[in-house]
Amino acid sequence: MRATRIRTFRTYLSTVGETLAVDAVKHTAEMSRNDGKKDTSASAFRKIDVDQYSDNNFKEEDADGGVGAPTGPDENEILTLLSQAFRGVFTFQQFHREIFLNTIIKGKNAEALISVLKSAPLECKNQQVKDSARNLTQKVLLSIKSNQVDDCLAQLDRDLIDVLMKYIYRGFEIPTEGSSSHLLLWHEKVFNISGVGCIVRVFSDSKRA
Repeated sequence: MRATRIRTFRTYLSTVGETLAVDAVKHTAEMSRNDGKKDTSASAFRKIDVDQYSDNNFKEEDADGGVGAPTGPDENEILTLLSQAFRGVFTFQQFHREIFLNTIIKGKNAEALISVLKSAPLECKNQQVKDSARNLTQKVLLSIKSNQVDDCLAQLDRDLIDVLMKYIYRGFEIPTEGSSSHLLLWHEKVFNISGVGCIVRVFSDSKRA
């Protein structure tokens, strides 16, 4: 009986040994195949062209007519309205000037300011259009008296205040007689409302007045 148990145990050990040996051979073969494959994950980053993200290669998007960007009023529509409201024929530029001057004369300073800020061609590439808008906006700002500034600012939301600050800085760059002191007043009032955040947003925004 004892001899039979010993033979059975030896047979079991032999079977287990063969199984382990086969598994070891399979594992070794699998490792060999994996070693033969090139690991490309560590070098995949080398395929990225990092130079394309440098400042020298940065290209602004063409924003001549971005979606939702102010494109100005329709000239035909304006001329039609003009013919109904006035006698005689005016060019669009003359009408634009007369409307804003008339608005200011009537005391609708905030309405005139909101109008020029909302229609600001910040995304336009045409410098002549931008200069015309700047001149008109500065004319509105200078036409508003010091004691009216707070009332006008109270009617502007944050986005319009940011646009206003852009035109204030543009006015500093291209001053006219008596404009600097009045623009400094505007700057002080805007800063009191929006703080440093407004200045940071203005100088970090690629859309210039």
